[in-house]
Parts: sequence; structure tokens; C-alpha cells
Amino acid sequence: MFMRQNFFLVVVSLISVTVGCATAKHSKLKRVNATPRFEKIMVVFYENESFSTTESNDFFKKLAERGALLTNFHGERHPSQPNYIAFISGSTQGIEDDNNHDISAKHIGDLLEAKGRTWKNYTEGYPGECFTGAKKGRYVRKHTPFLSFTNVQKNPERCANVVPATDLKKDIAKGTIPDFSIYTPDLDDDGHDTGIEGAATAFKKTFEALINDTDFMKGMLLVITFDEDDKKEKNRIYTALIGDGVMPGSSSDADLNHYSLLRLVEDRWGLGHLGKNDEDAAPITGIWN
Repeated sequence: MFMRQNFFLVVVSLISVTVGCATAKHSKLKRVNATPRFEKIMVVFYENESFSTTESNDFFKKLAERGALLTNFHGERHPSQPNYIAFISGSTQGIEDDNNHDISAKHIGDLLEAKGRTWKNYTEGYPGECFTGAKKGRYVRKHTPFLSFTNVQKNPERCANVVPATDLKKDIAKGTIPDFSIYTPDLDDDGHDTGIEGAATAFKKTFEALINDTDFMKGMLLVITFDEDDKKEKNRIYTALIGDGVMPGSSSDADLNHYSLLRLVEDRWGLGHLGKNDEDAAPITGIWN
């Protein structure tokens, strides 16, 4: 009788361990394969720093710990402008410099509008009134990608989606943050002329209070990325994602780029693709709740 009871306990124990392992494995798979969930996405661009420099900065290191860090994320080209163009259109459109270009091609704004979704580009120092000059003060057009597309330049209604960064506070107060937005700092605040410490200081000034504001972050996916590196790490750049749908402290070492971010936006709302590099871009996985 004693032996039979022991045998029964061993069998039950083995079953419990097996079930426990299966449950843990299932839970892990479920988290890895979780679907990205957000109602709005805002992408904030900084300039010209390698992954290592940014990730070792105390502020950006702690920022990534609040969400997910993409440790193998790359820019597409040098210099700056092709990376911004790539992000919204799925292609660098043959651009290899920082000069003004007028592009006749589709972009993410077209896909969003076709599905009744809204978009904006908040831009520090932007003069407004569809200004298409190369530079004014600390503002530069090359970092404001929508203004390179002729179907925005020549359409006042669409061009009105490119706004001064000061409009962000107004939109927050009115509850009119668009579904998709880019936030473009000026040459001081993006770190272009002030380095990683300048970028960190600028982010804290504009966004630190916002990421602690539950109303602002509700349904929001905030992406912090760079356009390119400083030519020291094969264009590997820091990219972090913060939001309720992201597992805090998670990371992904998948080979990703700005096309992957574009695909994330397209797939989230079933926008379809632009038929460029976005269509086959590696998806961002393994970081979602």
C-alpha cells in the first residue's frame, strides 16, 4: 500500500511538472507572438549618434528600461535625409544627400488618409505656411520628410498637417493628437549640434512629463529613434519603444530598420503597403504585452 501511494505521488508530481512547463512555455510563446496594440503612435527623431553612445548615456539607458530596446536597429543610409524619406515612403527614393528634393511618390500619409486615419509632423522652429526653404534659424527641411513630397507641398490642406512643435501642447489640451505623428526637434534639440547630452536634455524638457502623464500615454506608443549613426557602428542606432502595449525591460536583437517601423504602422491599422521595402521589412516582435 505504501509503495502504491508513493508511485501515485510520483506520477502526480511528474504530471504537475509537465503541465507547469507546458504552461510556462505557452505563456512565453503567447508574449513573444503578442499583437502590437496601440491607438496612436508618435515617433521622435534624434540625430547622428551610434547605438553604443546613446545606450550608455544614463538618461537614454533608463528610458529604454521603461519599455523595449531594439538592439540591432539600423539606419538605411548616410547622410540624414534619406533615412527620414525611407521611414515614411518605404524607399530612399534615390536620395543620397541633404539637398532639397521634390518627390512624386506615395507615403504613409496617403495610406493613413485612405483609411480615415490622421497624421501630423510636429516640427521645432518650423515657420509654417508650407515653407519649403532649406533652412530657417535652427529649423531644416531635410528633417521634415513630408515636405519633400509634392502631393503635400502642393495641397494646402495636407500641408497644414506639418505644424510648429508648439502645436503639440494645444493638441494635447484639445484631445486631438493624430493617429500617427512625427516629432522633429531642431538642430540644437536633436543632438545634431549638441551631441547626446543635448538630445537627452531636450527630450526631458519636452517629453519627460508626458511619459509620466497617464492621459497622454493611454493608448500611445512612443518611439524614440535616430536617423543614422556617427559612422562608427555600421549605422546601428538606438531605438526604444514605450507604451502600455510594450513589455517593460524587454528587448529584441532582430535585424530591424526604419522600414520595420513603417511596417508596424501599416500592419497595426491594416493600411496595406507602399510596395517598397516596407512590404518585406522584418516585423518588430517579442516585445509586446
